[in-house]
Amino acid sequence: MLDGRAYAVDGDTIRLRDTRIRLKGIDAPELDQTCLKAGQSYPCGEQARNALIAIILKQQVECRLSGRDRYKRPLAHCAVGGKDIGARMVEEGWAVAYGGYAGEEALARRRSAGLWAGTFEYPRDWRRKHVPAN
Repeated sequence: MLDGRAYAVDGDTIRLRDTRIRLKGIDAPELDQTCLKAGQSYPCGEQARNALIAIILKQQVECRLSGRDRYKRPLAHCAVGGKDIGARMVEEGWAVAYGGYAGEEALARRRSAGLWAGTFEYPRDWRRKHVPAN
């Protein structure tokens, strides 16, 4: 368990203490990814990070570490005030479910929340086209 003040790196990654942690079970747009809403391009990657900032700002964050991703980053389920951060990001529509949170994603879709208010490329597909392989 790690806890303390955290900082949003992007929409699905935080820095807690000196550890960069990937939120398990979600995938958010990359910082330079854009999406469409009402035919207009907008910086959905930045908006996803802003949504995460709003959730964790000046809050005590608690993370339960749970393995590592393919880039060797620690994976964790993290919470603020007992509420799962990943679930909130998906429910608010700023991240898609990635191995969990299917109910939250269905709710976001029904409400046309966040990314679901327009059209977007799934972050994993966007990365395949825009981010060079390591």
